[in-house]
Amino acid sequence: MSTTSPTKVLVIDDSNTIRRSAEMFLRQAGYEVILAEDGFDALAKISDHQPQVIFVDIMMPRLDGYQTCALIKQNTLLKSTPVIMLSSKDGVFDRARGRLAGSDRYLTTPFTKEALIEAVEQTLKLVLNPPAAVSS
Repeated sequence: MSTTSPTKVLVIDDSNTIRRSAEMFLRQAGYEVILAEDGFDALAKISDHQPQVIFVDIMMPRLDGYQTCALIKQNTLLKSTPVIMLSSKDGVFDRARGRLAGSDRYLTTPFTKEALIEAVEQTLKLVLNPPAAVSS
């Protein structure tokens, strides 16, 4: 029997509906879920819980998703933690801006359970098995 603890996933979203949906889907898949209402709330919870994957909504009051992602990626202890942007906007500009902020992936809302779980699994797979560096 494995004694490893479940993967911790942080969901940062000002929408209670999105937070609760994500929490229900992720818990059903066996993940430990931490919820935060905005970027400031999340920053405190990140240091306390050290999640392996972070979902962050783009449109939030006080500290938006781009700013939150950038702060996470600027922290030397957190910069390797994958960040998946959540947004109802699916434009090229929005995705590019997310990449510039340091996001690893982009998921549009509303999401299905399958899309959410797949985003976590694919992201974790990349973290655990990064593409081989090209040697010269």
